[in-house]
Amino acid sequence: MAYLLGVDTGGTYTDAVLLDEAADRVVASAKALTSRPDLAIGVAGAIDAALAASGATAGEIALVSLSTTLATNALVEGQGGRVALVFIGFDEAELGREGLLDALKGDPAICIAGGHNHAGGESAPLDTDALVAALDELRPGITGFAVAASFATRNPAHEKAAREIIRARTGLPVTCSHELSAGLNGPRRALTAVLNARLISMIDRLIHACEMHMRVIGIAAPLMVVRGDGALVSAALARERPIETILSGPAASIAGASWLTGERDALVSDIGGTTTDVCLLREGRPTIDPLGARVGAFRTMVEAVSMRTTGLGGDSEVHVTDGLIAGLVLGPRRLVPVSLAAREWPALVHGALDAWLAGDSVGEHDGRFVLPMWASLPAGLEGREAVVAGRLAAGPARFADAVRTRLEQPALMRLVARGQVMIAGATPSDASHVLGTLDSWDTGAARKALLLMARRRNGKGERIAQGAEEIAEAIVAQLTRQTVDCLLETAFAEDGSWSEAPAVLARHPLTRAGFDGNRGLLAFDARLTVPVVGLGASAPNYYRAVGERLHVRMILPHHAGVANAIGAVVGQIAMHVEGIVTSPAAGVFVAHLPAGPERFRHRDAALGALEAALRGEAEERARRAGVEEMRVSTERQLSEIEIEGQPMFIEARLRVTAQGRPRIARG
Repeated sequence: MAYLLGVDTGGTYTDAVLLDEAADRVVASAKALTSRPDLAIGVAGAIDAALAASGATAGEIALVSLSTTLATNALVEGQGGRVALVFIGFDEAELGREGLLDALKGDPAICIAGGHNHAGGESAPLDTDALVAALDELRPGITGFAVAASFATRNPAHEKAAREIIRARTGLPVTCSHELSAGLNGPRRALTAVLNARLISMIDRLIHACEMHMRVIGIAAPLMVVRGDGALVSAALARERPIETILSGPAASIAGASWLTGERDALVSDIGGTTTDVCLLREGRPTIDPLGARVGAFRTMVEAVSMRTTGLGGDSEVHVTDGLIAGLVLGPRRLVPVSLAAREWPALVHGALDAWLAGDSVGEHDGRFVLPMWASLPAGLEGREAVVAGRLAAGPARFADAVRTRLEQPALMRLVARGQVMIAGATPSDASHVLGTLDSWDTGAARKALLLMARRRNGKGERIAQGAEEIAEAIVAQLTRQTVDCLLETAFAEDGSWSEAPAVLARHPLTRAGFDGNRGLLAFDARLTVPVVGLGASAPNYYRAVGERLHVRMILPHHAGVANAIGAVVGQIAMHVEGIVTSPAAGVFVAHLPAGPERFRHRDAALGALEAALRGEAEERARRAGVEEMRVSTERQLSEIEIEGQPMFIEARLRVTAQGRPRIARG
């Protein structure tokens, strides 16, 4: 008997599911807390528990597939390693486009001469001396490099040359922009490369954790990773291109939702610890975002499912807004729930909460803790970062003990952004403990934390709530409101009949009146025309109220809490390779091949050479990923104009796809 093992690592939980390949059914599932900084503990815990529950042996596992929201969460929360961008042949002002400076977050950008023109010819020689000098001046702490050159998709020679120099002098991983996209938007390609470089160490740790535990317990099956478009890729390719795993978890959840429910048309909403991901399922398939995956503030050039990702989850930060009547806002940052922190450090958490509750007033940071995520102090810290980290050398501390002045708060946030520390505080998960819909962790600590929050004062000097239950109900109600907004934004965006922005329409007074069923001189009614599939471990806690608000059939399938892990093993491998043929002059056709541009005298010869090269590249990638029986297809987009009754060739774009099921281990 052969089993398929799906593993999904999220911000809070790591899930594992075993499917019987022949019967096409779930045999067992299990959860373990996602462990930081050592992801191996959570991965091992989930896999071992699922195997034990199923009665299967390691030798019967034929395929292991991994999905994750870690990359998506990191981009939403602004986390990841420190990187340097090598920007070749661009004006320095180009750094201000496409959110590139925001993505760099103060990390260095090395601007040097070089690059190519639109035809693939060299615009200027690559300034290798300037590159070497800049590399030698970089401060310690860089974890990877991104390289983007002008028109690198027409000729990648300068990106490749820079990569070799960087590898030789630093030994660090290098991401070249031409390997991630065939698009011409240089700054957006650079943005995508920067984000990829920032994620490499994180995804590598996850894949390594999974591979090591497979080896320890004797699983000899191939390991695949879910890409953002729902296809499977080999673990080796995912290591090189972790940016392609953004929206991996959501893409897997879409596949899992379709498999679990059989629904052909539905809005799928997946709530995790950090994000809520909403996608439209049409005729059993999600659409692919033609502009590239958008996560948080960043629009990348990564092909992925058309998904709206919002920083809203069960572990979202709860903000108390200022004003005469205090309100609540959730997210986008994830906190460690106080109830979970208390399970790990009961003396610290309960002692501090008791002391705060004994006081007459609530301080700005009361109820919050700072948790180091390292085995030993990180190297390369300076200034206030080193001071704050030093106070955490002995372990977790109250926020006010870790940060003693306002000038130190930005230093702490930089440590948070790099994933070196986390903050614990009140979250919707704590509210669920207080209301009795969740009992996974320390309910007593959750109650104390929310009682403390309820004692905060509004602009009138009044307490914002009368007790822990009242503030807990307010937090859950706010999560419902923000989830409704997420779903309506997606519905308005997919409907495509409106001139105003989906975010404006979702919150418009007339929209709210329609769902309220307003009956005055004017009557308004609004409803969704497709059901909503609620996924995620906490979906049963929150989504029934969402369905009631939207007057829609809410589907909460069995195994909804592990839909991502299920979706991880029901997909196919699909390798896409793109290329272009241009015509810089009459009678001259340039095929921009993976190895570099090649000139031809006839259009069809150029197209044939490009298609053969792309086909070979796609087939080789698919074989490396484990496909034995593959289907290969080619899409052509020819751009021509008519001049005096005669067609004139402008360019042609080719896209070759090799796809099939991954090889299944036997015996």
